[in-house]
Amino acid sequence: MKAIDDRMRDLTVSSPAMGRSIPVRVILPTSWKERPKATFPVVYMLHGGDDDYTSWTRETDVEALAKSDVLIVMPDAGKAGYYSDWFAGAPRWETFHTDELVRLMEKKYRAGPSRAIVGLSMGGFGALNYAAHHPGMFRYVASMSTYVDLNDPAVRLELSLGTGREGIDIKDVWGDPVENAEVWRAHNPAAMPRSFRGTHVHLSAGSGEPGPLDTGHSPEVFLVSMLGEAPLSTQIERFAQSLRSACVDVTTHVYKPGTHSWPYWRNELHGIWPTLMKSLG
Repeated sequence: MKAIDDRMRDLTVSSPAMGRSIPVRVILPTSWKERPKATFPVVYMLHGGDDDYTSWTRETDVEALAKSDVLIVMPDAGKAGYYSDWFAGAPRWETFHTDELVRLMEKKYRAGPSRAIVGLSMGGFGALNYAAHHPGMFRYVASMSTYVDLNDPAVRLELSLGTGREGIDIKDVWGDPVENAEVWRAHNPAAMPRSFRGTHVHLSAGSGEPGPLDTGHSPEVFLVSMLGEAPLSTQIERFAQSLRSACVDVTTHVYKPGTHSWPYWRNELHGIWPTLMKSLG
């Protein structure tokens, strides 16, 4: 364990599921030291693809935002781990995050049973899958700028390109899309609307159009940020409707302009924070 400041800690967690140690950053509740026997609500925050466990504190003011008695847990998930127990047998990210890490936080960091989960891009996909696979585990799930339907041809193309850049075969993650269709379906949020009952679901995405917040990017990053965001708002609106039809408590925020980039995710984090805290009680 390494202390970054009074409240922030970097942990190195030995994971049987992963067969190695995984870094996890935590922000302690404000009264952690003063209330040594108290348990605290927990917010799990999942990073996007091609990033790591430091991203939320690197790119946002989440530590300042969390001036309350809540435990913030930010685990690593690999640059292209897809928050899944892979069809190939390893890695087993979901088991690490939703079983081993949850139990460790309860045992060592006094995490209570009131939980929320927030993710962006690949992490938003992970947050939705974790909430669907573990009904009752999370009171609130926020998914920012993520694909929600694995059957969408644009999503299939993006997954193929994304895994290719990392030298990964997407079949290692969920098997063959045809021969192992049931595995793909089990990781497809759009195919599981009823699984979100009892959880408040918040979905957000930008229009893909650039705005005043889009400065300082290289032309290549700028183009990817636009193209990566553009198809998502239609997907989440369609998904939200299916959730409402399944009697799920859902809110959406589709904003214009907005690209696939941190300035918009910072704003969204501030926007959802009061509701997130209220959901945790």
